[in-house]
Amino acid sequence: MNVIIETARLTVRPFTLDDAPFIVRLLNEPSFIEHIADMGVRTLDDARNYLRDRPMASYTQHGFGLWRVGLKESDTPIGMAGLLSRETLDNIDLGYAFLSAYFGKGYAFEVTSAIMTYARVQLGYRKVVAVVHANNEPSIRLLRKLGFNYERMVRLADDQEEIQLFVAVG
Repeated sequence: MNVIIETARLTVRPFTLDDAPFIVRLLNEPSFIEHIADMGVRTLDDARNYLRDRPMASYTQHGFGLWRVGLKESDTPIGMAGLLSRETLDNIDLGYAFLSAYFGKGYAFEVTSAIMTYARVQLGYRKVVAVVHANNEPSIRLLRKLGFNYERMVRLADDQEEIQLFVAVG
């Protein structure tokens, strides 16, 4: 599979349907459900539908999306990160989620830094946004470290709670 980004310790590539078992695991992490959403992905079929309808559809429609993040040495999947185009936001959105076993090791900063460079250099985006729940302090710290600044509260949908919008211009 085509590696899009390679860092010192990580590889980033598009998801395939073969990644369904990992998606079931990641999307059911307590931290994912608490800080992002409960996507209702419980089975391999749910995961394949999620991959088809979300990341893979985004690759086709926008040329980017959420990608699989793996350890370079072993190709073990540890999370997902990438860029999203949301109808309710004016700019592309940096997104990321990792298995809790890999928290606190610098992987999120390593990969999101590389994705920000990719967004600017390869795709030509000067402004990137990120949305985060106000109680997600680790993500807020990461966004600030990446050069994002809080701008305002937003709703991604009318029936959803308000979340924080951060902006980075580079």
